[in-house]
Amino acid sequence: MIRAAGVHRTFGGVSVLRGVDLEVSSGELVTLSGPSGSGKTALLSLLCGFDFPDSGSVLPGLASWSACAVLPQSLGLASELTLEENVALPLRLAGRDVDGVRELLAELGISELGARYPGQVSFGQQQRAALARAVVARPSALLADEPTAHLDAASAEAAVGLLRRVADEGAAVLIATHHDAVHAVADRVLVLADGQVR
Repeated sequence: MIRAAGVHRTFGGVSVLRGVDLEVSSGELVTLSGPSGSGKTALLSLLCGFDFPDSGSVLPGLASWSACAVLPQSLGLASELTLEENVALPLRLAGRDVDGVRELLAELGISELGARYPGQVSFGQQQRAALARAVVARPSALLADEPTAHLDAASAEAAVGLLRRVADEGAAVLIATHHDAVHAVADRVLVLADGQVR
C-alpha cells in the first residue's frame, strides 16, 4: 500500500503540499497529474523516503524501502554498469538470482543493448532500462515519475503494458505523468493542484 495522510511540505517558505491525503491499494495503478511545479515529484520523494514531510505521515516511507521501487525522472542508472547489470542490481543486492533480466529488456525492446553502458544509448533507452530495474525484483510498491516522458509511441506502449502488469500482479503503483496513454490504463486518475490531491 502507498499512503499519505495530512502531508505538508514547504520549500523556501513556499507551501507546496498542503494537507495531502491519498491511498493506493495493492493491485491498483493510480496516476497523478497536475501542472509543472505543483509538487508531484516532491510528493513521490516523500512517499519513498527520500525526503520527510513537515507534518503528516507517509507509507511505505523509508522503513519499507526494500519493498518499494522508485523510478525518478533522473533515472539514476550507474554509469559504470551495463544496462543489463543495472537492471540486475536490485536482485544482486538482495542476494537473489538474476532471473528475468533479459526477458524484461526484450519486453521493452532493448534486449540488444544489454551489454552497452548508459552513456552509449539514448535517454529513452536509458529510461526503459531504468523501468526494467524498478520492476525486476517484483516490489510491493512502485513510485514512478514521468516514466514515458522520453519514449516514442511504440516504446511507451510497451512501458505502459509493463506498468499495468506490475499492478495486476499485486503491487501498489503510483505514477506521476502527463501522458494520456498512462492515464488510460489507470484505475484512478488524481490531480495535484494548489497543494492538494483531488
